[in-house]
Amino acid sequence: MIERFYLKDYLSFREIELNPTAGLVVFTGPSGSGKSILMKAILSSLGTDSCEASLCESSVTWELDSSETGIDNDDINIFKHIKKEKSRYFINNQSVSRKAISELSSNYLKHLSLKDFSDFENENLISIIDTRIQNKSTDIYSLKYEYEKSFVEHKKVKIELDKIEEEERKIVELKEFATFEINKIQEIDPKVSEDEELLEIKKELSRKEKVLETISLANVIFDSEHFVNTALDALDAQSSFFDDSMNELRALFDSAEAKFNALEDVDIEEVLNRIEELSSLKRRYGSIEEALAYKEQKIIELTKYENIEITKDELVKKEAILSKEVQKLSDSLTKLRRLELSTFTDDLNRYLKDLYLRDAQVSMQEIALNSYGKDEILINLNHTQLNKVSTGEFNRLRLAILALKSEFMSQNGGVLMLDEIDANLSGEESMSVAKVLRQLSKHFQIFVISHQPQLTSMGEQHFLVHKNEDESMVKELSFDDRIDEIARIISGDSVSNEAKSFAKELLEASR
Repeated sequence: MIERFYLKDYLSFREIELNPTAGLVVFTGPSGSGKSILMKAILSSLGTDSCEASLCESSVTWELDSSETGIDNDDINIFKHIKKEKSRYFINNQSVSRKAISELSSNYLKHLSLKDFSDFENENLISIIDTRIQNKSTDIYSLKYEYEKSFVEHKKVKIELDKIEEEERKIVELKEFATFEINKIQEIDPKVSEDEELLEIKKELSRKEKVLETISLANVIFDSEHFVNTALDALDAQSSFFDDSMNELRALFDSAEAKFNALEDVDIEEVLNRIEELSSLKRRYGSIEEALAYKEQKIIELTKYENIEITKDELVKKEAILSKEVQKLSDSLTKLRRLELSTFTDDLNRYLKDLYLRDAQVSMQEIALNSYGKDEILINLNHTQLNKVSTGEFNRLRLAILALKSEFMSQNGGVLMLDEIDANLSGEESMSVAKVLRQLSKHFQIFVISHQPQLTSMGEQHFLVHKNEDESMVKELSFDDRIDEIARIISGDSVSNEAKSFAKELLEASR
């Protein structure tokens, strides 16, 4: 519910604060006093309308799922709309978009002004009927659980089967492609790191001739080796260091010549061609490792294609069993709902009679299987489609649907906001609407603007919207104040004793 509302600087309103209670909250006041403006501001604070107020703020008891919304949940959550140069929205001082705050509010708030068909959506009507069935000691919820479980499993198997059948239509092409890809890689038969080894061979071959030529020129140093030893002996110097160096140099040259001589039989053209083959694989697959992994993937796919008939046969059998089970469970749901449909229709029309509306016709037809069965509930009002009835009739029909739903509600249903739902109704019709709203107020906090004494008298809290010079004010009325206000609604500005007497009777009767 909305526990507090604060408004600052909006048209004729300077600053007001309301502390609405649970139940049916009525707003009255002379025409032009600002009732609809106030309602618009409350909606604006919750992101479902917009206004030019510098600040409108609602403190609500709605529980927020922080994991889903990213907003920390408090005992009281504060929704706020601030308008300076542009509109900004906040929840618990955390900035949010208007779309986000509106979507969150829509889970708890219904504004019965324009034609909103959400209460007539099939899933909602099915839910109401199933709840009624459950409360008559027929365990439809267990049946629904079994159906939903089987439906989900059947849908999963059907998707797998459809995928296989689609692959089957392309199987020849897919097998040919997989075989082609495997053969192409196998023909080259790459080895991990082979490309690096070949590049090293290419590098050695490219410098072989030059290196051998420089070694040949350097070998003349060994022709003068004995002269160095003779000189060292003449100097009585140790010659071992020189001998070691010459031996090391000789070994280095011999090793290099042996390595390059080993490349004599290597065909440079073959090396270059092999490098190009491997490069083509790397350009296509990224690396030799990735090419080999791709080959293994295609081998697995080819095996799957070759075994597809076996897999398909198994899925066809499984799909047939699940399809039969889903159909059986959906038939059971339909049977229970058809049995309840007549009582549902009678109870709906009982509310419609109280609301001075013509009878509704409720029918059920079969549609494609979905998560809650194969049933679609259709409602017409006096054989007229809902999109063709008047807005007043439409919203009173919505009240009747909400009343049916509220009969078995175990928790608060949120907030209903109604702007002059009893406009252009007779006294009896207004009282009938008031009685339905009073019943709904056990499960909803209801804000309603009224110009009728009957609905006004049924309010559990009454706010008077009035003007003091050019400024709009809001005042919560006491019992005696309410008598005066309802008397004003009855007789106009010249309040008669008869009007006061009738107003008091209405209020005392509503208690």
